[in-house]
Amino acid sequence: MNLKKITCVIFDMDGIIIDSEVLHKKAYYETFISLGVAVSEELYKTLTGSSTLNVFQKLIAHFDLDNDPNELVLQKRKRFVNYFNNDPTLHLVIGVEEIIKYFHDKGLTLVLASSASMGNIDRVFDRFNLNQYFTAKISGADLAKSKPFPEIFEKAAILGNADVKNCIVIEDSDNGIKAANDAGIFVFGYRNPMAADQTLEKADRIITEFEELKQYI
Repeated sequence: MNLKKITCVIFDMDGIIIDSEVLHKKAYYETFISLGVAVSEELYKTLTGSSTLNVFQKLIAHFDLDNDPNELVLQKRKRFVNYFNNDPTLHLVIGVEEIIKYFHDKGLTLVLASSASMGNIDRVFDRFNLNQYFTAKISGADLAKSKPFPEIFEKAAILGNADVKNCIVIEDSDNGIKAANDAGIFVFGYRNPMAADQTLEKADRIITEFEELKQYI
């Protein structure tokens, strides 16, 4: 694939733009404890990259619970927002702001495609002044099926006014990479130190620093 013909870059958010995985995990496990269920690390790994609603739908089926998944989403989201608002150390992933500006300066269209709710997406983008670089944002929480299903990236390409062959995706989760694969979009897997349990084995290329992207695009 000729990556020099790329016109649209599609970013995941959690673990790619912002180091919020730890906050999400804390909020999830507080909610799991309130439900009285023991979610193993192995099971949690399979949920990474999915929307919060999808996570609780899977867990309700797995543990045969009778809870309302939408109510659990609200509980988890409230916990996450509390962490987000009260953690002054929360920061962008190292190198990501520079690569965002690099792509923007090259005239590429940037689209955000995250499993996070639009509320959380807006919190991050407002806090770190990122709206100026992105043409569009899409939340998997607004779709019937988020990652690992491809719809989120198919729609992101449309929002970026680009054919999937002229897009790339930057992801750090196996579920996100599968979604990009199934959408027919070239995907870079970012080796996020905070998500060491993700294999990235289906990525078209694996990077450990965002600076590496400049050699391709």
